[in-house]
Amino acid sequence: MGILNLPNTLTMTRIVLIPLFVTSVIYNRYGYALSLFLIAALTDMFDGLIARLKSQRTAFGTFLDPLADKFLLVTSFILFAIYDKVPKWLTITIISRDVIIVTGWVVLHLVTHTAKVETSQLGKTAIALQLVLICYVLVNLNIPFLPGIGAYLIWAAAVFTILSGLHYIYRGLTQTNA
Repeated sequence: MGILNLPNTLTMTRIVLIPLFVTSVIYNRYGYALSLFLIAALTDMFDGLIARLKSQRTAFGTFLDPLADKFLLVTSFILFAIYDKVPKWLTITIISRDVIIVTGWVVLHLVTHTAKVETSQLGKTAIALQLVLICYVLVNLNIPFLPGIGAYLIWAAAVFTILSGLHYIYRGLTQTNA
């Protein structure tokens, strides 16, 4: 099966939407930014669903899908930290976790000669909370009288990001001792 199946095309579309999203935010077109972010989130949901239902999983898609998610989230957090829409410390925490995970994956691969790292429920929860927080920021930019739950979302995203990072470190260390 080739790499240009529907799930991989949706994943690549998500990556292509990122510069449009950034441009929308920079030019204060928050309605467009919200729409583009929601489209990107939908492509994330549907690419995995279609890949599973239609048996169209590929090594390319398995690699590219989480990378596309990271590109979108890291770009969003950097952008919103620059514009003071999310705390800079949270952005640093999120990026640091990702750098630690990638570095750990490289070390694990070098030590064990395996590249298999599976996502954890903590990791999925952290990513989900990060996505919800970015959506909240975007909706709040469009509808400024939303309930003040932003601080709770920030702390929830931070806690789960840190816990999932520690959990991935623990799992990596246990794999090197196996």
